Amino acid sequence: MITVHHLNNSRSQRVLWLLEELGLDYTVVRYQRDAKTLLAPPELKKIHPLGKSPVVVDGEHVLAESGAILEYLVERYDTARRFAPSPGTAEHLRYRYWLHYAEGSAMPPMLLSLVFSRLKKAPMPFFARPIARGIADKAMRTFVGPQVQLHLGYMESELGKAPWFAGDLFSAADIQMSFPVEAAAVRAGLEAYPNLVGFLQRIHARPAYQRALEQGGPFDLLG
Repeated sequence: MITVHHLNNSRSQRVLWLLEELGLDYTVVRYQRDAKTLLAPPELKKIHPLGKSPVVVDGEHVLAESGAILEYLVERYDTARRFAPSPGTAEHLRYRYWLHYAEGSAMPPMLLSLVFSRLKKAPMPFFARPIARGIADKAMRTFVGPQVQLHLGYMESELGKAPWFAGDLFSAADIQMSFPVEAAAVRAGLEAYPNLVGFLQRIHARPAYQRALEQGGPFDLLG
């Protein structure tokens, strides 16, 4: 039996979704973020030293990092190769690229956007507020905001070539990419990016995505 150590509003939602797509049996151990800090509870450190989610236990294997977990699940359980293109193909190269791009390139600007937005609202002495807000606004205007728009434009353009990130067929790369696109919808808005909006509409309509929400609980990334 596969066990998913699942933190609310986190990347582990993607793991639940892939497990539902694969039709595998699994159990969920739920953890709640601290309402003020948004950090995972210390109990997760009993499962993995970093105390982060997702963590999957499959027999003797304890796996962390969502991209590595998705690759493991596909390689071990997707015997029909429904969720990964055949090795050696151009589609497989794209598949591998997007699996790594999601966290290596797309998420850092989204995370910085969240950090600076929270900095502006953080409690602090009244005389420090204008300084903190000025720093946050300048960082967003000169670096973070342009980086977010750069990546959104790139993803929008790529989805103009094919309906899914790896090509014409849905794959685990789309599951991995769902998190940065969901985050962008909340933190930056996607009004100018119809291909990304269409991508979200397609994944939200998948029955396995909806079943994963039932397993993982509300997923709004509003942090």
